[in-house]
Amino acid sequence: MFGLEKLILGKINTTMRVLSKVMQILLAVTFIFSAYTKAVGPGFFEITLMDQGLAPSRVLAGHMARFFIGLEFALGFLMFMPFYVKQLMQFTFFLLGGFTVHLIYLWAIGDTENCGCFGEMISMTPEQSILKNLVMILVAFVVYKTTQIRQISKVIPLGFTGATILSMWMFLPMPNHENFPFETFTQFEPKGRVDLSSGEKLIAIFNLDCEHCQEAATELGELKRQHNDFPELYVLFYKEGSTTVERFESITRSSFSHAIIGVNSFFDLIGDSPPRIYYLKNGNVAEIWDTDFSQNIVNTFELE
Repeated sequence: MFGLEKLILGKINTTMRVLSKVMQILLAVTFIFSAYTKAVGPGFFEITLMDQGLAPSRVLAGHMARFFIGLEFALGFLMFMPFYVKQLMQFTFFLLGGFTVHLIYLWAIGDTENCGCFGEMISMTPEQSILKNLVMILVAFVVYKTTQIRQISKVIPLGFTGATILSMWMFLPMPNHENFPFETFTQFEPKGRVDLSSGEKLIAIFNLDCEHCQEAATELGELKRQHNDFPELYVLFYKEGSTTVERFESITRSSFSHAIIGVNSFFDLIGDSPPRIYYLKNGNVAEIWDTDFSQNIVNTFELE
């Protein structure tokens, strides 16, 4: 009887070790995937840090983004190793616990936008991400309790982590936003958070009461209906009189994600007079159009 109990306990222990290793690998893959989704579009993660009040400027947000991306990559790759597993799980508790406290704050103030945990690739609300973190913390706890201590020199994991974090500034160079006039515009209705410094985008500057702006919007709305490959276009509206965005869209039969700007921003961006469209390419103003909007868009984006 004693031999049978010993055999059963041995099988249970073996099963738990295998399960623990699978959980450890799943955690590793999750951290690496999380870092990857941020790294393919770091600008979105940067403006997320700014919008959530974690960074007061785009420059600081850029440095913070690269630090966290590198940290997640390092943590994920280290979890594939059999050494310092308990310490890694303890650090995971600390890291995910901090993230979760911040997410609870966002959830409490009613923030329902993409929290940025998986970049733009997978949109998650703070509430969804809290649940995800709690599952990861539970998995980390199981791994912590079922793993034996195996250590090597601390220089290796610490050096690897430091090197991985520092390498992010090489693989993800900091962009120069000094001459980019749209750095502060990160929220558009109804789309939500948008990184204007990434890829190709169009920014239209309209006065809601301007007849020429209404004519241009009508033209753009028609062009959008004719072409499924119409580019991303966002509108910055200046409200001078009584015309609302809803009324403007009704008059022009157009609907684009938009934001309201103040008088100073409006006059800084319009040139001599509205309307004006900026063609942005990877964080740079590639072209500025004051006339022939449809023709410029068709030629630039080779619309068929």
